[in-house]
Amino acid sequence: MATAICAAMATGALARTATEDMTSSDKDNMTETTNYAAVAMQLAARSVEKAADRTEARAQMLAMIGEIETKIRSATIFIQQYAGNPVKLAVLPEYLLTSYPGRISIPDFAEKAALEVDGPEYEALGAMAQRLGMFIAGNAYEVDANFPDIYFQTSFVVAPSGDVVLRYRRLNSMFAPTPHDVWSKYLDIYGLDGVFPVARTEIGNLAAIASEEILYPEIARAHALRGAEIFVHSSSEIGSPLDTPKDVGKRARAQENMAYVISANTAGIEGSALPLASADGNSMIVDYKGRVMSESNSGETFTAFADIDLNALRRTRRKPAMTNFLARQRLELFAATYGEMSVQKADGLIQDNDIRTPDRDYFLRTQEQTIERMIKDGLI
Repeated sequence: MATAICAAMATGALARTATEDMTSSDKDNMTETTNYAAVAMQLAARSVEKAADRTEARAQMLAMIGEIETKIRSATIFIQQYAGNPVKLAVLPEYLLTSYPGRISIPDFAEKAALEVDGPEYEALGAMAQRLGMFIAGNAYEVDANFPDIYFQTSFVVAPSGDVVLRYRRLNSMFAPTPHDVWSKYLDIYGLDGVFPVARTEIGNLAAIASEEILYPEIARAHALRGAEIFVHSSSEIGSPLDTPKDVGKRARAQENMAYVISANTAGIEGSALPLASADGNSMIVDYKGRVMSESNSGETFTAFADIDLNALRRTRRKPAMTNFLARQRLELFAATYGEMSVQKADGLIQDNDIRTPDRDYFLRTQEQTIERMIKDGLI
């Protein structure tokens, strides 16, 4: 199956428009939609590093979900009173419930802090979304029974029904396993639509981009070619009054894909050895023309909120113009280059058809080997 999918990618067969292969229900979602507000909740992540064991870590995470609900409810009441439209989408920062793993081994962190697909943390998040009556997007580390002893960093969207309607596993990470590291097996299980999922909902077609993936145009474009209209971006990054690489990436991905980007950054990380505000500020909402609609300063805040006008986005996407960047894509030009070239190799964690558990230094060694190969091939 993996071979067939890769061949399809090389011929451009998977580069379809947003309206192809839709069910009648999907097409109903393309009708006129009332404007609504979205908010990037800039909140402090809380490390589980000092938790004594799994039980203490899980209790801390569940307690934090209760705190998050209170903050979202208060923020959304203010936003509707201030700006007039109901808030239907809240985006949470990267790894909000746990912070990053640091030097904790991958199996140990998976056991201590990674969410289970049907675990109590997702149940609590679903109950929160039901009570708030809105979509909640976030990011967490997650285990998958098909890939024991590792975890994936997962971006998710929970609907007002309480159901997880989108689950996206981060594809490009410097220090964590990704589906690309177990590529052939991951494709056999989930297929390419499971790699680049798009949730078609009453508030638009949602797709997730995780953290620094906002710097990689191909990830956003693959989602856009499956119909994505709104990118939810959970991040934890250094805030600055100067443009950061991610700030540039947010605007670029919005403009080139004619899509909204709702980017929530952490307001620092509690309980870690880093100074609190090391990853703080610059949450923002960017419209489909690449214009920043709102942006937060530092600290815990909800000030990155804005109205989402799906009708205007859809009219713009359907209008013949030099600025209709999606309609002007000539993907066949690039299929051969992408199909024939491999930089960082897939299936790095598959050995003799088994998944091997990497040590923490595996990822740096892999990049060093990749750079050596690129030098040898005359690419750099």
